[in-house]
Amino acid sequence: MKLEMNGETFYPVGALEDFLPQIGRVVELGDLSIAVFRTSDGRIFAALNQNPHPKGGPLAEGIVSGHYLYDPLYDWKIDLTTGLVQAPDTGRVAMFPVKVEDGQVLVAAAELQQV
Repeated sequence: MKLEMNGETFYPVGALEDFLPQIGRVVELGDLSIAVFRTSDGRIFAALNQNPHPKGGPLAEGIVSGHYLYDPLYDWKIDLTTGLVQAPDTGRVAMFPVKVEDGQVLVAAAELQQV
């Protein structure tokens, strides 16, 4: 099942209860590895599971506090609302639109629509 909204195609990645607060979970959409995070206030964010640090690494293992992700490998702080790495570091994480419909988490990935 996929959902079309505002010209974007959203794909189901799991039930809302599958995503525990403050813990990242990796989901696969096509060839994309996406880290999905649920904040303590219940919001859901989806990011490419690839650290923007030059040495890379997964993001799903990070620690969520508020709307920030703290990367355990490089001690980077990433704003989940924008994908921006916070100063003094720089960079940006690719973020994906997310919707919750009928208890299901749906993620839009334009890369999949181009196939």
